[in-house]
Amino acid sequence: MEQRAGADLPVLIAQTGPLNGQRWILEHDLVVGREPSCDIVIADRQVSRFHARFSRSDDGVMLEDLGSKNGTFCNGTRLEEPVLLSDGDLVQIALVQYFVFLSSDATMPLEYEALPEKTETKGRLTLDPRSRRVWVNQKEVLPPLSVPQFRLLQALYEQRGEVVERQELVDLVWGEDEAVGVSEQAFDALVRRLRDRLAMVDPTHTFIVTVRGHGLRLDNPEE
Repeated sequence: MEQRAGADLPVLIAQTGPLNGQRWILEHDLVVGREPSCDIVIADRQVSRFHARFSRSDDGVMLEDLGSKNGTFCNGTRLEEPVLLSDGDLVQIALVQYFVFLSSDATMPLEYEALPEKTETKGRLTLDPRSRRVWVNQKEVLPPLSVPQFRLLQALYEQRGEVVERQELVDLVWGEDEAVGVSEQAFDALVRRLRDRLAMVDPTHTFIVTVRGHGLRLDNPEE
């Protein structure tokens, strides 16, 4: 059952999958699984009876796999041990259900589907920093972008049409402290994954353009 919103509490929003659109305020621990006694029930054989657990702690919300057969994933990486969730993280239960984690219900969008009315649009691609949502041709990119993908796209979106140097983008995505150890291969892989995600919605246009020897720019034509 969908929880009633609290005051500045973390929230879980179900996206692609059978629970699409449902939301839970993380006021207490939540167990996800196929078993009817679970807090979040996913009635699919790929989901284990007791699959994963979201646990509240002083540090935030921990995600733990409960020995499931088909795995629990955070931002595309299968969990081997519990992980502390960050705002905007994408959680996947087996190959069945996606959730997005928001650290505060104050950032939770009223709807998680269509492009809201009165949203400022700058072109075929629209980005909302508040809810970490992206639309291409008014169709939302689902499942949502990972946190690094979103940060990269936001950096280009906010400097529309301008070439942004690679090092500046690395600093914005990973932070200056961690950026020192980021290889060119890691950055190129991130750019490739972001291009692939946008191409799934609009394969006719390349939004992320490489300017050799300089950096990247966003090609975001008017609709």
